[in-house]
Amino acid sequence: MKRIINIAFSTFLLILLVGCKNVVSKSTQPNIIFILADDFGYMDIQGYAQHTLGVDTNKMYYETPNLNTLMSEGVAFSQAYANQLCSPTRASLLTGKYAARLGFTTATAPEPTYYNEDMDPPEGSYVHDALYHSDRIKEQQAWMNGSSNSAVPSGTSLDNGRDEMSIAEALKDYHAAFIGKWHIGGHGAKGYQPSDQGFEELVYWDAPGSTYFNWKEEWNGLFGYAKSNYLRNVKPPKRSKSDFVTGNIGEETGEEYLTDDMTAQAVRFIKKRAVDQDEPFFLYFCHFAVHTPIQGKAADIDHFNNKDTKGWNGHSNPAYASMVKSLDDSVGSILTALQETGLDDNTLVVFMSDNGGIDSKIVPNGTYTDNSPLLGGKATLTEGGIRVPLIFRWKNKIDGGKWSDVPVDCTDILPTLVDIAGYNPKNIIEKNDLDGRSMASLLSDLDNKEKGYTKNTRYWHYPFNVIYNSPFDKLPLEPHSAIREDDYKLVFDWYGRLYLFDIQNDPYEKNNLAKQMPVRTNDLFDKLMKWTKDNVKETYIPYLNKEYNAQKEERQVPFVNLIEAYENGINVAEIAN
Repeated sequence: MKRIINIAFSTFLLILLVGCKNVVSKSTQPNIIFILADDFGYMDIQGYAQHTLGVDTNKMYYETPNLNTLMSEGVAFSQAYANQLCSPTRASLLTGKYAARLGFTTATAPEPTYYNEDMDPPEGSYVHDALYHSDRIKEQQAWMNGSSNSAVPSGTSLDNGRDEMSIAEALKDYHAAFIGKWHIGGHGAKGYQPSDQGFEELVYWDAPGSTYFNWKEEWNGLFGYAKSNYLRNVKPPKRSKSDFVTGNIGEETGEEYLTDDMTAQAVRFIKKRAVDQDEPFFLYFCHFAVHTPIQGKAADIDHFNNKDTKGWNGHSNPAYASMVKSLDDSVGSILTALQETGLDDNTLVVFMSDNGGIDSKIVPNGTYTDNSPLLGGKATLTEGGIRVPLIFRWKNKIDGGKWSDVPVDCTDILPTLVDIAGYNPKNIIEKNDLDGRSMASLLSDLDNKEKGYTKNTRYWHYPFNVIYNSPFDKLPLEPHSAIREDDYKLVFDWYGRLYLFDIQNDPYEKNNLAKQMPVRTNDLFDKLMKWTKDNVKETYIPYLNKEYNAQKEERQVPFVNLIEAYENGINVAEIAN
């Protein structure tokens, strides 16, 4: 029977890929639920940790039985990539484009933007660019930070003709709904919210994070000023309150805890759509969990406080573990609702995280999670910061318990869902100049033997000095950029260091090959520089710090300006630290 299902699904995907999609039948289009976790690490899922280390799940500290079930019933990707922080990934997921092309280079809180300061942006800048974004760093900084966008253009009068196609707009026959964390709308700027990108707004807030108890009180004020832990030191915007929206707390559910409330609203939406099946639905469910503040339910915290596996793989925070459990419980509630409503067989469920976990080894203080054996965590361009869990589960259409080791990334989600929904992704990719490619074929052709997935190069750009510590020297991160082509990834530390890793054979990035393989190092650096020049505006590029004092430098190697060297035709692999 399984062989028959495999043949039928392969035939279905083949039809999608050859472009025979002139007629799309709403009755055959699958419902789609995309669940995005926040700051959820690769090793936070028991199934991923077991696949990586070969350790039995009962020896682990975190508990993710529902995500394990999702994996047992679907395809998990071992080399799925997001960006180093949440807003860049959310912008990529929404549009199918690399975040830096859109100007999303970091995750801003409501620092002043040209919009909220009611200023005209200078030439080369966008109205929702931050005037500045910086961490409090005492160490010397050779480069000053670039800027970052905070809103995906939606076609307003301020966008000067820019209007990015959203994933909801691409799924044109679908009833699209949004739940959770937005954080790509200019911090509540009117005209840039989920409803402006094609979604029904069920419950959402356009902010970096949220408290998990008494959250409605926080959301009801503009930006949550005076209430929010994140925004209490931020000055109110100069624009009128009428230029902003405060989000939507949604219908009453009786649930006190934020993760539970949003889940109850998601279940309610699913049940309503089961009654009204005139059109398929797309539910984009963006959890705040497990983003800070680390707040769990008391009973769950007590459970993990007393668990004898506490400390496994550096996982030791009971409040964080309780948040993981609540996130997993949410996935379980979604699966139960699909089963109870009879929508299970025709609903694709996708789970992903927006970046790596907050690794306790690289944050200045606090205990969160540990991404070991992956190197680094949130804010880094090493694997621990950008490699994330990604699971596709489509009951009776996708074989369960399978893994694909083909590298994919968050820009691929939009064309993939478009493909599975029965549209021609090539038309959308070409018309909108997308960076993503459909990976629908990988759900049956796990090793990409038929070459249905056509992408082998991807890029990252992070132009900031960051308070998180580098996994290489344990000092604050400098601006970083990266490229992965085939099995090799080059991380460019703008301080003047190059790291080349053979990810297929060295996934934990222990062996820097930059000096051993200078030809490949220079080739990848050249491609990264050309891509950056062609795709990233100058305002999002770091610039030299005129006040940099090399005599006070704490790093053990001197600053080397590899940008200048490259522009002068010098061999960067040879002179890099």
